[in-house]
Amino acid sequence: MSSAMQFTLIGFGIDPDYQIDIINELDFANAIYGITQVAGLHNNSKAFLFRDVGRAVHAPAHITEKVVELFRSKSEFTFLASIQQKTSTSGVIFSIHESEHSYFELESSGLREEIRYHYRYKGKPRSESFPYRLADGQWHKIALSISATHLLLHVDCNRIYERVIDPPQMDLTLGSGVWLGQHSHKHGLFKGTIQDVKLIFAPNSYITQCPNLNRCPTCSDFLSLVQGIMDLQELLAKMTLKLNYAESRLTQLESCRCERTCSANGVVYRDKELWVEPENCRNCGCMNGVVECRRIFCPPANCSEDSLSVHVEGTCCKKCRPKCTYMAQTLSEGQRLLTKRCTECKNGMMVRVTENCPELNCTLKEQILPENRCCNICKGYDFCAEGLICGENSECKNRNTRAECECKSGFASIHGDSTYCEDIDECVTQMHYCQANTACVNLLGSHRCDCLPGFIRVDDYSCTEHDECASGQSSCDDNAICTNTIRGHLCSCKPGYVGNGSICIAFCEEGCRSGGTCVSPNTCVCPSGFTGLHCETDIDECAEVLIQCHIHSRCVNLPGWYHCECRNGFHDNGSYLIDGSSCIDIDECATQTHTCWNDSVCVNLPGGFDCMCTSGPACSGDCLYEEGLKHNGQKWNHSLDHCSLCSCKDGRTFCMRRECHCADPETDLFCCPECDSRKSSQCLHQSGHILYRSRDSWIYSCQQCRCLEGKVDCWPLACPVLACKYSALVEGECCPHCVTDPCLADNIANDIRQTCQDPAGITRLSSATWPMPGSPCTTCKCKVTAITHILPDTDTHTQNADTHRST
Repeated sequence: MSSAMQFTLIGFGIDPDYQIDIINELDFANAIYGITQVAGLHNNSKAFLFRDVGRAVHAPAHITEKVVELFRSKSEFTFLASIQQKTSTSGVIFSIHESEHSYFELESSGLREEIRYHYRYKGKPRSESFPYRLADGQWHKIALSISATHLLLHVDCNRIYERVIDPPQMDLTLGSGVWLGQHSHKHGLFKGTIQDVKLIFAPNSYITQCPNLNRCPTCSDFLSLVQGIMDLQELLAKMTLKLNYAESRLTQLESCRCERTCSANGVVYRDKELWVEPENCRNCGCMNGVVECRRIFCPPANCSEDSLSVHVEGTCCKKCRPKCTYMAQTLSEGQRLLTKRCTECKNGMMVRVTENCPELNCTLKEQILPENRCCNICKGYDFCAEGLICGENSECKNRNTRAECECKSGFASIHGDSTYCEDIDECVTQMHYCQANTACVNLLGSHRCDCLPGFIRVDDYSCTEHDECASGQSSCDDNAICTNTIRGHLCSCKPGYVGNGSICIAFCEEGCRSGGTCVSPNTCVCPSGFTGLHCETDIDECAEVLIQCHIHSRCVNLPGWYHCECRNGFHDNGSYLIDGSSCIDIDECATQTHTCWNDSVCVNLPGGFDCMCTSGPACSGDCLYEEGLKHNGQKWNHSLDHCSLCSCKDGRTFCMRRECHCADPETDLFCCPECDSRKSSQCLHQSGHILYRSRDSWIYSCQQCRCLEGKVDCWPLACPVLACKYSALVEGECCPHCVTDPCLADNIANDIRQTCQDPAGITRLSSATWPMPGSPCTTCKCKVTAITHILPDTDTHTQNADTHRST
């Protein structure tokens, strides 16, 4: 059992090395300029108000380095926060990015009422949107957990969404920035209060926010379990060979009476022989072939009032040494204190000493003064390298200003001193998790649960009489999880499916609209002409330039389809060709549909007509408009669009958008948004180089962005649903396209239950990668496809093993 797993199981505690309290770290580093401390959801931690003003709340370098290091070394993490977002506002809650590359960004849009998670996969941007209203002025707890391809979103301790996504890129660059309450200096500014912001790199860390939630195994847990089973199978085969050999040897030795000996530190000891290990401070003995050790008993030091019990190098028990009391501090022999000068405790008195401090390779702000010393050191100094002595069951840990011993998992300090630690007997102390039909067996630093005779294992902690799940005798659906119990088994639908366990069907939380079909959890297959997660978005074939209509027609988008509509002045000849080529000119003069008045003569034109005055006083050039008469040269406002101006000229009516005069203070800003020069209505592009007016739109990082009265809101572009089996996303594009070669595809699911064999005959898990022997520039990957694809320059063919070259 790993130490991280033990910390997670015992009391929901988390190893402090695997978690970062963002607000505390920022507060400690004085990086909270521009925000105000206010009352929060509770009084146990600080809360800060983020206003709509210029600010730069980002982590200093040493915190960023820790975040990058944890992301690189872990495959799962959870982001937790408590927020109170101003109603109907949008902003970034937390962001880790470099330039335009967002590795982790959580955003709440009050305009579209959704939560967005931005990340990167194989160097390409990815986004997940979750319809949910956070911007309602109320307090909410949010926890986003990522474990390989498994995503969990909890809001107010309710599991809101669970999805399978592309595995996020965890190899962050050192140039990344960690921001709280904003994307950058001027973008994504969050409006509201934030509290309890944490990053925890351990399985199911959302339990720290909601302890009453049940713990389920994560994808990483499952992958580790599968790999562990395969390793155990290989180990079992080897152990079987050794056991057969040992049995043959035992048969030969049964007639002999041998004395059992023990081997320790390269020395062989006879039965019942005793020895001392001073380096580990313990007495050991050989008992029937087994080495048993006990820590050396240390009697109480019973020091006088003017002395102190301390560890002395070379001894196992604390010794009394003279102590010094100075300025309300108690120091032991050899410890130093810096006041105006450097003083050292010697023979119970503070003695002035001279110490030449070495030159440091860091700025003054990066320097700290360690405990009981007179010279500064640089932050990040390795105190443990100085040789602090810790017992075999404890380990040295660097703190801010000192090093100290800390007991390993499964061990406890002796008399409150963590220098030497002793094993915790989980069986005796009832700190185990063994269930019915098991017996608890204590191990050094851990424990195990053995099945009682006649029972078989269900999991690490329980056993049963018969495993109906493993024998295939269950009544569970293919999309259900079978759990063996003591008296039978239970069937529960897998996440994303609903039913009684015997029958499970896919469930889409928002449903499939426009006639779509739910085929897998939260996955809809949309009919032609629709796209989106729930088939809620109509594909605008006209705007996407997917359709080329004839010059006499124009493309008109319809829900799920389109058609080519004849332009003004044209009509269809009756054949109704789909591309609009059946549109022919309307002869307004012949059909008497023109507006020529009095003595003006109608002249037919392609797509229109003209009125010509030949002679006569009645040829006025007036126009008929909405059953009324408009005089030649008259201008008026359009009845349906007050931003358009109509005019009558020689019997013809013309309507066009009103000309904008930005210098005129009476200009209607609704009709002329380009004249809206108010800074509060403008928006700055994410790059910081382009300024947009209100209602302007643009595309940024595969997102559709819009400026609305000074606020920027972006949402993922909707890509069409591809009917092909394999698809790939080309670098620089936002939507995937179909490919025929599965080795070039991005959308092949890696089924961790499948395996393939490499050329050396080694079994590999699906999605596993390994270097090709003898070819350091070639990387192989197990994709478990029916088609094998090998590099063109190699004539080695491996069944079900797909390779690609990387440098």
